[in-house]
Amino acid sequence: MTLSDLPLHGSALVEGVQELHANDAIARRLKELGFVKGEDVRLVARGPIGGEPLLVQVGFTRFALRRTEAARILISAHAAGAGA
Repeated sequence: MTLSDLPLHGSALVEGVQELHANDAIARRLKELGFVKGEDVRLVARGPIGGEPLLVQVGFTRFALRRTEAARILISAHAAGAGA
């Protein structure tokens, strides 16, 4: 599953970032922003036109991402009862 597939107000754990080629600047930047394995991520809001941009929260920081960028972030659902 990718971050772009996450339902509104849903949360998940980051599994990684897809690199499309060697020295992928976008993948590197997403990792620098905190989209690294094990981080909690939440979809806070979607833009009004075509659902873009996506407002996502990783840790305590919020970012606006294009759907194509969010589609490169691999996520997994929280385990049942996790975070409770």
